[in-house]
Amino acid sequence: MRTLRTALLTAAAAGLAVTALAQVPAAAAPAPAPAPPKFLSAGQLPTSLTPWTAGPVHQGVPVEGSVCTAGLAPAAGTRHRDFYTELDTGARQTITVAATTARAKALAAELRSALETCLDRLKEQDPGLEGEALYQGRVDIEEGAHVYSIDTSHPEVGSTDIGLYAVGRDGRAVTVVEWGQLGDLDGAPLEGFKKTTRTAVAKLY
Repeated sequence: MRTLRTALLTAAAAGLAVTALAQVPAAAAPAPAPAPPKFLSAGQLPTSLTPWTAGPVHQGVPVEGSVCTAGLAPAAGTRHRDFYTELDTGARQTITVAATTARAKALAAELRSALETCLDRLKEQDPGLEGEALYQGRVDIEEGAHVYSIDTSHPEVGSTDIGLYAVGRDGRAVTVVEWGQLGDLDGAPLEGFKKTTRTAVAKLY
């Protein structure tokens, strides 16, 4: 009788253990990491006389930093991509994912300030340089994007260069789009660049 009672108690205890285990919720599967922001493709750059070629996406900041904004974006969380044509026209997109939305907002403000003061800093480095920098307006997309142009010339050597720049943000992601070629603002595809800027910010997330 004692043996039977022991067996019954053992079976009951086992049943309670199984029931208890069944009531423990399974550990939730970890949430998948969000997809990284997407870059522009070659076909989304402003129209050029020769086709654009997109380089690979690289981690970190460019080895050869952008003239106006070098040193602002942290290497961690930053990627960049260069674009080329057969003529003297090139472009670059840099994307930084900040740790917080507040930090992304601050970075975007720092980048805009750097573009607004870029020409003055270039003139300090090269007193023979002449030029004009203009704010070309806001592009209404996500948290907004802002477009600038910097038109430079060096009379002593007879060279002229035009650069178009944009800073845009979507949440924690900040992107800088740069475009440049020999020539002046009259020959630059400003409206096409604004369209490219809109696409760049829309593709972030």
